Amino acid sequence: MADDTTDSESPTRREYVKYGGTVLSAGLLAGCTSDAERGAGPTPTEAVMETDTTTVDESYSVSMSPMGAVTFDSPPETVFTRLTHHADMAFALGRGETVTAMHAPDYYSGLWNQFVERLPGVSLDWTGLYSSWKPSKEKLYELDNDIHLADPAWIAKQDNWDREDFAEIATNVSPWFGNSLSDRHAEPPSGWRDYEYYTLWEQFELVAEAFQEQARYEALAAIHDEMRSTIDANLPPESERPSAVMLAAADLDKIYAYTLDNPGFLTAHTRPFGARDAFEGSVETNSVVDFETLLAADPDVILHLGGFDPNTSLPERREAFKSDPVGSEIVAVQNDRIYPQGARYQGPILHLFQLEMTAKQLYPEQFGEWPTYTGGPYPEIPPEEQLFDRQRVADIVNGDI
Repeated sequence: MADDTTDSESPTRREYVKYGGTVLSAGLLAGCTSDAERGAGPTPTEAVMETDTTTVDESYSVSMSPMGAVTFDSPPETVFTRLTHHADMAFALGRGETVTAMHAPDYYSGLWNQFVERLPGVSLDWTGLYSSWKPSKEKLYELDNDIHLADPAWIAKQDNWDREDFAEIATNVSPWFGNSLSDRHAEPPSGWRDYEYYTLWEQFELVAEAFQEQARYEALAAIHDEMRSTIDANLPPESERPSAVMLAAADLDKIYAYTLDNPGFLTAHTRPFGARDAFEGSVETNSVVDFETLLAADPDVILHLGGFDPNTSLPERREAFKSDPVGSEIVAVQNDRIYPQGARYQGPILHLFQLEMTAKQLYPEQFGEWPTYTGGPYPEIPPEEQLFDRQRVADIVNGDI
């Protein structure tokens, strides 16, 4: 957000840089225009300098669906986000403190810090930011960010925005650059049919390019690739894999169930493990279920989404299952295999932790025992049992690549 106390005689970065945008086929082509293109003439001093120096165009373009090609004259310095996979990408690229907006910032700041606690020398504070679930154009003008790391097709699907609204913000504030319907390969809204889906790390690579942070991306991607190689090489045969479900519930009167292997980055931390879906296709993801439905599925493992929320008591949730006459009959409950999970809208940092925890929760014999979790930060894992190096990740986030 612009500083109202800026000296009026000292031009701000915004006075020299202005992003523009036009509607192009299914997406938005957003770019930058110079002062000359806007009709602003140089000062006498600038005119003299122009005769003595050669201006170098340092702009660059990055393409992502649904926007198309987006042109930047320099890496963005302030960041609007709506969903946490984008906020985590900014954080991973050393931009965590430049985020000005996100959905439920206080909740997700508390949740993310349960994991950030295990990254030495790394800090994160999203509390008090603008809660952007239903953003208004007026607020976007006020925030005046250098990039809207958000998906216009997602916003069009959720809110009453049209193409002209997105083009106005792209022209007068800054471009859109984000993809959210890759979450579950959701159908795009009318008018956005030419839509491409990305894996979590494919999208992260494009976001890193927009911020000109390719080295950070490559370093984190190497860690992820090594983890995936370790996981793939040590998975037991399909016949020896447990059945599992993922649940979320503010209270046990309304339990949401999620499948583990549907397309999209929401299952990027469960799909690689090939656990058997206990529902066997009888329950669609994001459905409300009761104890009777869970007992009929009878999973070996229950993954409790939001179990790392500082305001959620996982021991109390486990006890609620055990004290219910139906819930207590579920195999996962009887064997104390109700485990915490973080969030489905994961970016690269949370994804590394969630891959490790899911490996241990599903396959303790192959990847080491998951510690009993009763609350607080992500548990301490002995270095020899860690699936990724915390210090290395912390160094990358802090710029020591």
